[in-house]
Amino acid sequence: MRTETFVLDPRYPDCTLTTYIHDPHAELNIATRRAIIICPGGGYQFLSEREAEPVALQYFAAGLNVFILRYSVKENALNDAPLIESALAVKHIRENAEKYYVDPAYIFITGFSAGGHCAAMCGTLWNHSVVREALGIDRGEAPEGINKPTATVLCYPVITANPFAHRGSIDTLCGYPSEETDGAYHFSVELHVDKTTAPAFIWHTFNDGAVPIQNTLLYASALADAGVPFEYHVYPDGVHGLSLANHETWVGLPTHYNPTCQGWIEEAIRYVKEFEA
Repeated sequence: MRTETFVLDPRYPDCTLTTYIHDPHAELNIATRRAIIICPGGGYQFLSEREAEPVALQYFAAGLNVFILRYSVKENALNDAPLIESALAVKHIRENAEKYYVDPAYIFITGFSAGGHCAAMCGTLWNHSVVREALGIDRGEAPEGINKPTATVLCYPVITANPFAHRGSIDTLCGYPSEETDGAYHFSVELHVDKTTAPAFIWHTFNDGAVPIQNTLLYASALADAGVPFEYHVYPDGVHGLSLANHETWVGLPTHYNPTCQGWIEEAIRYVKEFEA
């Protein structure tokens, strides 16, 4: 395994990318691999390690090259920083596909809770003017679509800034109180879905008490209306923030050990490995 951590862009010094790259071996005869970027959750206030390396190692063991995006949080997340940082991550990996032994046609992004919001924005707002400006696309410094992920894997994601919002995440992004700003529109990802939105794999629990299931219902409905394919798994019971839902990520909390939900990671790996671009 080849791993390193570095600042993705000097404009965002708190944002880092950590790589988990399979070293090429002639015996294996695998020239390139699919890539996935992981965005941990934490309400845009912190980044959960439970949703970072333990998840990365699952994808790595399945044969993917993996990248953990530790995006900006707290006051540094204000406005569009996490969106731009996720776009920069996709762009960086695609531009360095040969270095990372990655197939540039298959760069996925996954996220948990607020990290799921970041990933969903990356797949939906990839062509937004603020992203185009930050990446220099309008100036011809980067080609169209270089920052668009192949598909997204959204794990109990924050989606909307409307009545079912996770208020803390949205308030952090657009200031307090967010109800008095345009954040209710700008950060409601479901309102920006169109036919160019990246396909999605989504999972959620029915009785999530922190990020209501209406978040993913709204996103799935918007994808369906736009004709964008998606896979949607709803588990009947489970608290928010399950991560892998096993003893590695349960941190001693019985509510975070949920055998019913543990299968999501195998389903997500299947989705990523079998997806046809």
